[in-house]
Amino acid sequence: MRFEEEMEELESAEDFLQYFKLDYEPSVVHVNRLHILQRFHDYLQKAGTEMPSDEAPKRAVYSTLLQRAYQDFVTSNAQTEKVFKVFSMGEPQTAFVSLSDIKT
Repeated sequence: MRFEEEMEELESAEDFLQYFKLDYEPSVVHVNRLHILQRFHDYLQKAGTEMPSDEAPKRAVYSTLLQRAYQDFVTSNAQTEKVFKVFSMGEPQTAFVSLSDIKT
């Protein structure tokens, strides 16, 4: 099976960390699994065109970026890292819509 096909089979943060044989603390992953995967995805997007095309170097870059994403949440937390938009929205916003603006 090729690297890309193997990657498609992975579903959870734990699957990715185990696939790349990275040590991790289950309690960190349990609380931050979606944040870790999103950060990993963000790092992969930033790598973009600089990603090696050969499988072995590409696998090494993926491993490094996943380790980096995981470490972000070992030393910090979801509210500080603001991976998802909901954490960076700031104060709740209000808007006024007059009744005359509402049309049925």
